[in-house]
Amino acid sequence: MSYQWPLAAKELFAERYPQMINTGLPVPDVDAVRAAITDMWADEPGGWVHEWSALAARYAAAGSHDLSALAYGWARFPTLADEAKRGALARQTEQYLLAAPGFAVPFRRDVLNLPYRGGLTQVPVHVFTPPAAAGKGPVLLVSGGVDSWKMDVHGLLVTLCSHAGLPVVAFDIPGTGDSQVPMSPDGAEIVRGLIGHARTLGNGIVVHVGISMGGHYSARSGLAAEADAAIVLGGPIEAAFADGRLPRFGMDDIVGNALGFDRQPSRDDLFAALAGFSLRPLLDQENQAPMLVVNGADDVHVPQEDTLVFEGRRDTEVHLLPDTGHCAITKLPEVLQIISEWLPRTLATLQADPGTAEGAE
Repeated sequence: MSYQWPLAAKELFAERYPQMINTGLPVPDVDAVRAAITDMWADEPGGWVHEWSALAARYAAAGSHDLSALAYGWARFPTLADEAKRGALARQTEQYLLAAPGFAVPFRRDVLNLPYRGGLTQVPVHVFTPPAAAGKGPVLLVSGGVDSWKMDVHGLLVTLCSHAGLPVVAFDIPGTGDSQVPMSPDGAEIVRGLIGHARTLGNGIVVHVGISMGGHYSARSGLAAEADAAIVLGGPIEAAFADGRLPRFGMDDIVGNALGFDRQPSRDDLFAALAGFSLRPLLDQENQAPMLVVNGADDVHVPQEDTLVFEGRRDTEVHLLPDTGHCAITKLPEVLQIISEWLPRTLATLQADPGTAEGAE
């Protein structure tokens, strides 16, 4: 279930250009594609999918499978609203797997069958494992956003894996990427299954790291103490789901696609579907795991309240960074430094506590 909607390509470029070049695509190539695209949905010269896919195909022909995967990732962006977008995702996966032998850490793609609504759903995961860490220590479970999925944040996954020296298990949240089900509050059941699987890959301790809407799910994992600790980067918590907020850069319809609508919903229908995502019931409890919450003060998608609501909570560290936007992406080195200081300290406490998953093992 998916739909197209009126969306100006130039608006997406205005917002996402820094992300496009920061992930590793050459600036001249991105500029050329930007100049060539005149339509968001047409699968023909001048169309978003066509022009990005043409660049990706050139990279593939040159053997640059990593760049090809990045470009196909932008071709299918921002959501799988039609067959052309779905085809771009399939080609992105092909190129990504061709690039995998050159990754900085050992990689594999597993397909899990996890419980969901009384049945099973397939959940492909990408596993990065430093050889020295295999089966020995904590595991990082990482969820991407509603439009930036596990292959799109590959650089961050490898950086987390290398800097932390820990295995990383990455997945697409429900309603996105490889997911087989729409996004809904029930998606927490899938995340619980992923946490359980991640516990089997190390010493039982799992830290859930979430980015953007993936940060919503990691916040939920932390607040419910389902993970042993949680890192939330730009996650919507409750204020982001309140009706009356203005749509930004098509985000309402990106979310509408993830929710499973087959046509553009009214704002009443959209926010009725989003109301169940509010984490207020968990915020009102006090049994949370240790949490690190980070975002940019200038985020146009997630209100500051959804970061500041964590201030003063037990075992919680909060950073609202000035002069940067959603997920503080333009200050990624600073974010990684914050994580690199918080994570070892938190893991040391968890591993010393017999009440953690490690102690239970």
